[in-house]
Amino acid sequence: MKFILNLLWLILSGLWMAIGYAIAGIICCILIITIPFGIASFRIAGYALWPFGRTTVERHDAGTGSAIGNVIWIIFAGWWLALGHIVTGLALCVTIIGIPFGIANFKMILLSLMPLGREIVPTDEPFATR
Repeated sequence: MKFILNLLWLILSGLWMAIGYAIAGIICCILIITIPFGIASFRIAGYALWPFGRTTVERHDAGTGSAIGNVIWIIFAGWWLALGHIVTGLALCVTIIGIPFGIANFKMILLSLMPLGREIVPTDEPFATR
């Protein structure tokens, strides 16, 4: 079932959102000082391509640097990526078949705003080890 959902997701919105994250990652890697943001953006691009069967969890070893980085990320890239998730989610919720994908887009808004200090893990992995 996860394969079918991911395939539909890829066709309906995943490819376009992943391209947006990849563009943000390329821009961040061109500006040498923002390479950590580029790495986070590429990580989220992979998640945006194939999200079902995976989830994000907070890293407990992330500190103040992640919080400061998230503020900088929101200012320069996070807001327009979150806007892309909002617009795509609203467009998908117009149809009955698209409602689960629209909800998935809305769930990714927080990750698009604050990617640092988060880790992508399979949903069947026990959270007790995190």
